[in-house]
Amino acid sequence: MNRLPDLVRAWSRCLHSSDGSAIVEFAISLPLLVVFIVGIFDFSGAFNQKQKIEHAAQEGAIVAGAQPTGDIETTNSNPQSLHPVLTVIFNSLAADDVLPNHGTACTVSPLPTPTQTSGALIWDYKIPCGSDNLDIAINRGWAQAVTGTTDTFALGTQVTVTYPYHWRFNSAIQLLFPGANFTTPTQLSESATVHNQM
Repeated sequence: MNRLPDLVRAWSRCLHSSDGSAIVEFAISLPLLVVFIVGIFDFSGAFNQKQKIEHAAQEGAIVAGAQPTGDIETTNSNPQSLHPVLTVIFNSLAADDVLPNHGTACTVSPLPTPTQTSGALIWDYKIPCGSDNLDIAINRGWAQAVTGTTDTFALGTQVTVTYPYHWRFNSAIQLLFPGANFTTPTQLSESATVHNQM
């Protein structure tokens, strides 16, 4: 018995049938679908973290603007009036689960000594959080010209909060491109400005 013609007829029926085409289409489209779903999830996570950082910067700016300015001369390397600002920002990010382990992985006690921009009222705090740094820059000498005038300025405080976002996209992209590496974190930075109250 010659089974070759029977096998050819069976393969011909399979090729002309639409029963198996759905499985083949699903097998081809599944990796793309997984990459798109993980990508949507990851980008929404980055956007969510950016919103939380912006909220923390706004809270910090409100507290900073209400602090007295008696200790912020340019020779003070770590003004006491800035410590409540750091506490508010840190607590906001820890409560929103931006910082690892609700902030317990961060070194906040004692507070790190900030770097100060020479001749300016800007202090930059780098708080170690695991393998990352939470960067908080506080500018107590922010000034903006009042609209319609040339020599009148509004004085305020600008707070900038920067923290990295680690992408989860790498594991999904390797389904399509084995060996691809997309692990570089993106630094998310947000600023908020308020007028000084004191």
